[in-house]
Amino acid sequence: MRDLPCMPGDSDLRALLASLDPRLQPGTYVFCDLGPGVEPPERVAQMVFRETEGTTVVLRTEDAATLGLVGAFACEWIIVGAASELTAVGFLAALSSALADAGLSANAVSAYHHDHLFVPAGRGREAVLVLEALQRNHRSPG
Repeated sequence: MRDLPCMPGDSDLRALLASLDPRLQPGTYVFCDLGPGVEPPERVAQMVFRETEGTTVVLRTEDAATLGLVGAFACEWIIVGAASELTAVGFLAALSSALADAGLSANAVSAYHHDHLFVPAGRGREAVLVLEALQRNHRSPG
């Protein structure tokens, strides 16, 4: 495995919240359980998680249907544009709290470059508005 340079990210919670830049992705997605030892359909999987109990893939609803996969949690995908350190404290908690206060559930995934939120289908735009309000509340006046 090659060494990757450490990506410059921020760990200051206020700065992270001020730079949220939530971006709603097109389409509807589902989480599918492939079972243990089943290889994921890499060409269409947006995310893959290998756990002891089985492999989970996140993919577009139509791709799951084409592959005959049963999906759970029809959702919309928001990419959080803020560049957070993987060790940032409280960032996802702040996002989750704001969404929860608005009555929105969210499944969060942190990757190397960005954090990703999956919110119930049909509520993606609402979630973006909540996150944009959170962002505005943490920007310095000026």
